[in-house]
Amino acid sequence: MGQRIDFLPFDGWVRHTFDHPAPGPEWYFDLDAPFWAGPPRLTIAYVTRLFEDPCPVLAGYTDEQLNRGFWYLLSNGLSDYMCALADASVPLADRVRCVRSFVPVFENLLAVRCTPHLSHLDEPGAGPLNLAGYMWWDIIPFGVAPTDASGRELGEATLGAMADILTIDRVACQESALHGLGHWQRRWPTEVARIIDEFLARNANARAELLAYARSARGGCVL
Repeated sequence: MGQRIDFLPFDGWVRHTFDHPAPGPEWYFDLDAPFWAGPPRLTIAYVTRLFEDPCPVLAGYTDEQLNRGFWYLLSNGLSDYMCALADASVPLADRVRCVRSFVPVFENLLAVRCTPHLSHLDEPGAGPLNLAGYMWWDIIPFGVAPTDASGRELGEATLGAMADILTIDRVACQESALHGLGHWQRRWPTEVARIIDEFLARNANARAELLAYARSARGGCVL
């Protein structure tokens, strides 16, 4: 078992998450790798701070390091950071703000550094960061049903974030949001249909492959 880390300042937390050699073996699979075990409220605060203004903090990292770091940050079973989104001890307003912070990290970082390739087709030449962007909503351990007020508010914030990311004029960002909407279709079919229909109406001249993926996502048919 690696070293348990109960507190790091924000800059140290960022280094813990991203400052590792890449490509190469994933550092977090080492049985002796240190792991962050800070309180959920602080985790949400750090994630939100990073995502709301990602470029100054992450500018020095390569696309490979960012891909590896985002994969670690988002995924349950690796960092478990994002499990804090479902932790009722964290104020709902903080969790909603964290979900909304996904939009600026796509707008300001992923839109700039991802390449215009479709990951669901495994198009050759895609940049290293495309994979984390595409899988963003798939690996994050978070999904809510509209069964109570807090679940509805979090769900609406997440669907709103996906809808906003769909308006970014970058194929990788749009594909990511469609992927997420496809996974959310079962619990939020009306909302997903509306968001994707609006996207299709705005983007009739987009790549045929992207439009086909949007129609599949509308029915919940994504991998």
